[in-house]
Formats: sequence, structure tokens, C-alpha cells
Amino acid sequence: MKKITFADYTVFLEDDWSSLHAFMHSSSYTEIFVLVDENTKEHCLPIIEKEIGKVRIIEIKSGERNKNIASCERIWSQLLEFKADRNTLLINLGGGVIGDMGGFAASCYKRGIDFVHIPTTLLAQVDASIGGKLGIDFNNGKNLIGLFCSPKAVFINTGFLQTLPPRQLRNGWAEIFKHALISDRQQWQRIKDGPLDRADIQAIIYHSLSLKKDIVEQDPKEQGLRKILNFGHTIGHALETYALQEGDDLLHGEAVAIGMIAEAYLSVKKCRLASNELEEIQDVLLKSFPKKDISSYSLEKLLKIIGADKKNRGDTYMAALLTCIGKAEYDKVLSNEDIMEALQYYIAL
Repeated sequence: MKKITFADYTVFLEDDWSSLHAFMHSSSYTEIFVLVDENTKEHCLPIIEKEIGKVRIIEIKSGERNKNIASCERIWSQLLEFKADRNTLLINLGGGVIGDMGGFAASCYKRGIDFVHIPTTLLAQVDASIGGKLGIDFNNGKNLIGLFCSPKAVFINTGFLQTLPPRQLRNGWAEIFKHALISDRQQWQRIKDGPLDRADIQAIIYHSLSLKKDIVEQDPKEQGLRKILNFGHTIGHALETYALQEGDDLLHGEAVAIGMIAEAYLSVKKCRLASNELEEIQDVLLKSFPKKDISSYSLEKLLKIIGADKKNRGDTYMAALLTCIGKAEYDKVLSNEDIMEALQYYIAL
């Protein structure tokens, strides 16, 4: 077992469930609820119930399109129906959508009940499950409504990854690559050539979480350094939101991979990233995330989405860009022309 300890909670990375057992036996909650979607209800819930016994289930529909206030209302209604009090525990069993929304709903219900994360996707295990960011999408803006609140614990078991299709596994690698690109050149060199399917995934998850922990602890509320974690996300989130609106099939990690290539291009222009490093980044990312045809995407709509991004300062677009592989800077100003040029660069690859 490996542990990553924050000031107010611990992340347990293990092959068994000994830490979950210890946590449950030391707690005195009046009721335990597990938040699931149709996928984790089928594939993951039986594993958890085998470990901790039968629990009350709250089920929502999977996917980013359901990460909204209506789903939160369903969660709150279920808690009220079951007469959940303030000494209730909510276990968020699923990927980033479940963790973000479940934690948000728990933090608001009766001014806050305890929650823990059990992330079941690689994307959630390496990124979304730690850092205390919670929220939902609103008016076509990603994570516009939310807050910072820590779980009581996070339990990561890589056995859940065996339930994922290959595309979902690749989806998580986008954030692993991002963590290395912004803060650890040596890790980038270790992981960039793959093959990803034979990687020592537990060690890589631990390393990625440790990198994020170091950044988050220095800047818990994202006032400065933590903003470098947004590399690839200014453009990536816009692409993800646009695809969601238009019914196109684009996962978060796939959108962020495009965003990282586009923003690495802008890093050459604005932060003097070496052109050979740009080529290296795009070669590695395109190997894992084959090029997506986004030529039909409306630049006007994409700019409108970026204009509503929570990272902006007034009417100014803000982004994190690379100075070199392994180092990033935040609060770099982007214009409409920069965004369009970067997207055209990706389209022309």
C-alpha cells in the first residue's frame, strides 16, 4: 500500500481494501450511501458491497452531459427521501463526473455531509479524485458552479481499471502526460515512449498524484501556481464542451490532448518553448490520441465557450503555457487570434 497524505485527508493506493475496511470500522455514520451510474452499478458496486456490506444506492446517468443541477436535485431528493442526516456518509463510486458532482452535492446537503471518493477510471485516479475541486456544468460552461471541499479519504484500487475499455484507459493518460509536461521532465522521458498498456500503472498513478499534491498544497485555492494544472484545458475544455453540445464523440482526455498540442504551439510563440520540443510533444500525444477531425467545429462558438471560461480575468483569456518540457507558467494572455491560430495549427497537422 502507498499513501499520499494531505493536511485533512489521505489518499490510499492499494491492491486490497484494507484501508477502506479500517476507515469504515473506525467511523460511526448513521447511514452509508453510494453514488453510482449505470456502469459502476454493474461493474464496481458488487466489489464494494462484498467488502463493506449492503448500502443504500443513489443512481444517476453517466456522462458529462448529466453533470448538472438536475442530477444534483436527484441526489438531494434521494437523500431526503431516505431521511439522511448530517452524520451520513456519501461514497462516490465512479469517474470524474461522479466525484465532482457527488462531492458537490454532499458539500451542499444540509450545509455539508462527509464524502469519500473511490475513483474507478484512470482519469479520476490520477487527477480528479484529489485537490478538493468539486462542481457541475452550467449553461454550457464546464465546472462553472462549484466549490473547494476535501473528502474524508480517497481509496484507489487499480483493479477497477480492468473493467475499462482501451479508449477509457487512454483517456486517463492525457492527465498523466500533462503532469509530466508541466513539472517533471524526467518523468516525461520515462513515459513518453510507452507502450502504455504494459506500464507499471500503480507506480505511475502514485507519481502523478504526488506531483499534483505538491502543486495543490502550495496553492489550494488556485490563486497562483495551481493554475499550471490547466495546461491544455483552455482550448481542451472548449472543444469538449462544443462536442457535447453538438453530439460529437470526444472524451475529456482526448480534448485535453488536442488542447495540449494547440497550447504547446502557443508556448513556442509566447514562452519560447523550443520548436523541437513542440514536435516531440505532438508526436507523443498523437501516438496515444490519433488526430481528431475538428475542421467542422465553429471557431465562433469555440471562442464564445472560451469567453465564459472560469479561468478568465474579465474579458481576457488566461492560459498555462510551457517554457520547456517539465516547466510551465500561468496567467499567459491569449487573444482570439491566438486561439484560432493554434486550432488551425492542429487541423493542419
